[in-house]
Amino acid sequence: MDCTKAANAVENTVCANKSLYDLDAQMGVVYRDLLKASAPAQAELKRTQRLWLKVRNECAENVSCLSQHYRERLQALHAQWQAAVAYQPDDLDKQALDDLQKRIQAASRDDPEFALDRVLAALAVKTPAGGFHGDPSAEDSLITHFPTAQPEGVGADEWRALTASRINDAAETGLTSYTLQDLDGDGQRDLIVNTYAGGTGLFTYVETWRRDGERFVKRSVESESSLFYTNDRGANQSVDWISLRGKTYAAYRNSEYGADRVYLLNPLKINVQVPAVTVRYRYDLDVPVLQHKDDGNSTFELEPDLHRALNLAVTKVNETAAILSKEPLCPVPATGAGDNDYYSFGPAHYSIEKVVDLAVFIGNDCYIGALVDWFGSYSEKNGLFAQLALRKPDSEDGSRTYEVYGRRHITEVSTSMGKIELNEG
Repeated sequence: MDCTKAANAVENTVCANKSLYDLDAQMGVVYRDLLKASAPAQAELKRTQRLWLKVRNECAENVSCLSQHYRERLQALHAQWQAAVAYQPDDLDKQALDDLQKRIQAASRDDPEFALDRVLAALAVKTPAGGFHGDPSAEDSLITHFPTAQPEGVGADEWRALTASRINDAAETGLTSYTLQDLDGDGQRDLIVNTYAGGTGLFTYVETWRRDGERFVKRSVESESSLFYTNDRGANQSVDWISLRGKTYAAYRNSEYGADRVYLLNPLKINVQVPAVTVRYRYDLDVPVLQHKDDGNSTFELEPDLHRALNLAVTKVNETAAILSKEPLCPVPATGAGDNDYYSFGPAHYSIEKVVDLAVFIGNDCYIGALVDWFGSYSEKNGLFAQLALRKPDSEDGSRTYEVYGRRHITEVSTSMGKIELNEG
């Protein structure tokens, strides 16, 4: 909006309020980009925008009303823009997905535990890459900004294009690093922006910029966007940059108990329908007789009867289909806290995944148990690390927790096409 030409109460109110003015500026950018992206639908877009302006103008000088209408319209325009420019997987992507599935299936015959890891490592992109870090902020040591001087390893033409492009971070604040790598095979290195923003989830956001001659062009017009993010507290997520059928993909991995899902993201496009491979596992679970005390170092030995009871309970986990039982896990007495105390262990902390609620019988006593893990986190040394928590229903006594380990083997490798499903942690 040109505020020197503000002609009514609404326009004067927008120009006098920075937040509203910023929303209006955002709308101008998205609206123009949408006009370019959806030529066949331009007439309808212009019609709906004129209708929205009439509704907006009814707010007059009401800032709250204006803000709500701007945000709702921006959300609708963003959704239309995303649908208009979203990348549609082609035959080559489908062939790459089929290749990945077959490679994992073949590798699983020799290595049913780590077939996926081995395949992704073998497909790692081998094109030359260079990286540099942002400059520390003078105000906050946990924030960096795009460097003001040409970093080592960046060519003169690349630096001219970078400085001409007003590069911003993948998140509003955080520690940012930059990687130059050819992502589309045109011989010019593109830009990967990696920002560690922290927060309760220890989030890391990644966005990409395509080299287009004398400039770098951001993958998305949205001011804050990311190709993907990883949550390092709770959810088990990672990415491998791989090459299949001559194309580079960000193989975004999102895991949970019993399943690894790998999404093949086109690194320079808006991804909505995404090729995905799902690897499913079955575990051999074991409660070791030696358990660690709270200090993490010293150990104690389980009594034989308790050890047998705990192992008997976890061997049934693979046959348990639902987290919430339709029947009470322990017999409900005539008097007590009520039915709810007997059906589920209760909610788990956001940083862990509750796999299943189950009954554990120790002697003549029935306990409510919950098997929890860290979204399927798995290592060569220990395999799956999980915990079995027990509590006595209708009791004020605290819960007891025991270590559980598991070794996995692949049971199925399937493919699909759809939106990304995330564990938020």
